[in-house]
Amino acid sequence: MKKLTILFALLLSMSFLAEAQLNINHFIRVGRTRISIGNYTGAIEYFNIVIEFKPYLAEAYLYRGMAKHSLEDYRGAIADYDKAIEIKPYYPRAYNNRGMAYHNLRLYSRAIEDYDRALEFDPSDESIYNNRGIAKLALKNLEGAIEDYDKALEVNPKSTHALMNRSNAKIVSGDIKGAISDLNQVIIIRPHYAAAYLNRGLARFELEDYASALRDYDQSIRFDATNALAFNNRGIVKHKLEDYESAIMDYDMAIQLNPEMASAYFNRAMAREILNRLGYEQDYQIAARLNPQFDLSQRRIDAEQLAQQQQQQQKQQQNSSSQQNNNQQNSQANQQALAQNNQQQSAQQNKASVADQKSDEQKRKEEMEAERRRRRMRMDLVIEDTRDIPEEVEEVDDGRIQNKNIVIDLQPMFFISAFEKNAVDYERFQYYNVVIDDLNAENNYNPLLSISNKPVTTYQSVFENFILFFNEKIEVQENAHNYLNRGIFYSLTGDYNSAFADLDKAIALDEKISLAYFTRANTRYKLKEQVELLAGMGSTNSLTLNEGTIKDDSNEKPSVVEYQEILDDYAVTLFLDPDFFFGYYNRAFIKLRLGEYRSAVEDLNRAIDLEPEFAEAYFNRGLTKIFLDDIEGGALDLSRAGELGIDGAYNIIKRYCN
Repeated sequence: MKKLTILFALLLSMSFLAEAQLNINHFIRVGRTRISIGNYTGAIEYFNIVIEFKPYLAEAYLYRGMAKHSLEDYRGAIADYDKAIEIKPYYPRAYNNRGMAYHNLRLYSRAIEDYDRALEFDPSDESIYNNRGIAKLALKNLEGAIEDYDKALEVNPKSTHALMNRSNAKIVSGDIKGAISDLNQVIIIRPHYAAAYLNRGLARFELEDYASALRDYDQSIRFDATNALAFNNRGIVKHKLEDYESAIMDYDMAIQLNPEMASAYFNRAMAREILNRLGYEQDYQIAARLNPQFDLSQRRIDAEQLAQQQQQQQKQQQNSSSQQNNNQQNSQANQQALAQNNQQQSAQQNKASVADQKSDEQKRKEEMEAERRRRRMRMDLVIEDTRDIPEEVEEVDDGRIQNKNIVIDLQPMFFISAFEKNAVDYERFQYYNVVIDDLNAENNYNPLLSISNKPVTTYQSVFENFILFFNEKIEVQENAHNYLNRGIFYSLTGDYNSAFADLDKAIALDEKISLAYFTRANTRYKLKEQVELLAGMGSTNSLTLNEGTIKDDSNEKPSVVEYQEILDDYAVTLFLDPDFFFGYYNRAFIKLRLGEYRSAVEDLNRAIDLEPEFAEAYFNRGLTKIFLDDIEGGALDLSRAGELGIDGAYNIIKRYCN
């Protein structure tokens, strides 16, 4: 019987392990599916679970890195690829992916090193040769790039990626006919490949074969009518053929598809100016605003400044030469004769100078008029190039998290809040803390207290009921615990004076009740925040992201004296409970408000040490590090915040760290 019992236990254990293995495989499968459908943050959540239970599984880090990579969190992706390689040193896919992440950070040499390692373990992967070729092209190593594309084609002679990439390299090297030959092969393999027609149109334009280029752009638009580049480039061909009306229609379409395309505005401006159409000046201005290289007025200013500098240098050389000649004369007679001669020359030079000034002014006018004529009839229009050469990618709000055009502030402070018993709003229930748990146990879990930094406006009636509840409890027993609870709910309802009275009473009854100091500090901040908002003093958060820069958005820095009572209460909180990580976080928030950035980082460091999954602390520390010009450290902190669920972190990483 004993043997049967042991056997039964073993069978149960094996069944449990099999079920656990099945669940892990399920999480991996769902995570990969989410990557495939573009739900990258959802995928990260699943791979976090896999890593929690199987931290030795290299694939989990690889796939989580891929999700971060797709969110353009390249540093975070590299950290995951590093871990995958650490666990599995002979992992070509991890090396290849890490190489692509380095490439996106423009670290091309490091990317090539990873591609080299990947090829050591898998020399038959055409994609690695392609990627290494792109990195070499970015380093202007055209021969090396073409060699890699050739090797990719040896592995797969019908690789349209390798043919497209090789055609790009050939165009850059000046082998236009060779590029067209490659693109012809691409079109034979994929007759409906819009990008191939677009690139062949570009190559034929380089050969001034405008009729053929026009046919290629027509085909590209036929297969992909949403590509602004094709419309812009077709407009340029029509412009070359002096069909300005039709060219303007194509530029209009390009701008409609991509309102940020500076070259389309610039090209349309020239076509409109040639036809004396209204609006060309505005188009020039928009193009210049979107891309400074299209600011023609600035170019003219630069040219005039250069001409003036050259004239000044010539005069200085003339004066220096005259001085040297004077020093070489030893005779008094010669000096007098020279003086007379110099006077005559000076008079002549003064006359000549006036004439020169008139001449220079006339020349400038002629040059400006010539420039205007050239600008009106200029044929060196701006062709958009789809070749796979690393360059700045325009930011588009396509619905992906990292592309959303939003302003991000610091994550707000945490405060003690509550649920009704049996409430289901668990989204606010974030972090476990033993002090709050002890308080709940003493309350018999009614009300159920929690720590949150989420808005609580919809719970006002609930909080008011809890005030009535503790009114009755205080009538029965006046102790620190009951006053603390009622003070918490007075603070939540905005009755700050009553909150202070109760919290002061709780501290008087028990000076070691740390949560009373914590709540009093939070209440003081809320009151000060409300007063500042009513006074129109602006944002309460000190660091925000606007237009791609992290900046201090406070109108005026408050003095430490104004916030000293708040800081003192947090200090006492942490003295009584050194492991209370919310105290460090909130104190850091106040320090950021005061501009004490490095001290704030120290508090956030301590909060993260105590709670390694403190997403809000990583977020605020990342934002602060970027403000302090530690881009690398800030990006890694934001990556961790994103990994832990703060999706807005990926927006900052893309807009500022890449």
